[in-house]
Amino acid sequence: MPREPFAPPPPDAAVYVISVAAQLTGLHPQTLRTYERLGLVTPGRTGGGGRRYSSRDIEQLREIAELTSSGIGLEGVRRILLLERDNAALRRQAAELAAELEATRAALHQASQAGLGRPRADTPGLPNKLPVLRPRGMDASVVVWRRGR
Repeated sequence: MPREPFAPPPPDAAVYVISVAAQLTGLHPQTLRTYERLGLVTPGRTGGGGRRYSSRDIEQLREIAELTSSGIGLEGVRRILLLERDNAALRRQAAELAAELEATRAALHQASQAGLGRPRADTPGLPNKLPVLRPRGMDASVVVWRRGR
């Protein structure tokens, strides 16, 4: 029977014991325990309580080591990591809103092409309820209203 090719574990799979994590990061195991105690990294746990680090944890530990070696204190490192996490969340949210805005623009364009929202002959003076579509790149504000999620 042919063997399946080796596939690396997913980035969040907690697979590395503390000694391997220490080797991969160049940090002492006690330093890893200190970083965990300070909340800088949160490794997974086995049923017996042993720490298991993921690839994402290893990358975070390397980033912490780089920051501390450049002279940043642990409180500064903690704040930087929080800001980076918040920044990533805001970037995801901005991308979602941009996609939603693009879908709204497309729907408005399609509705305007279909003649929806134009005054009807039998109701003169009925205002057009579609917003004006402006070419992209112009300085304009668009408000997208959403119902609660």
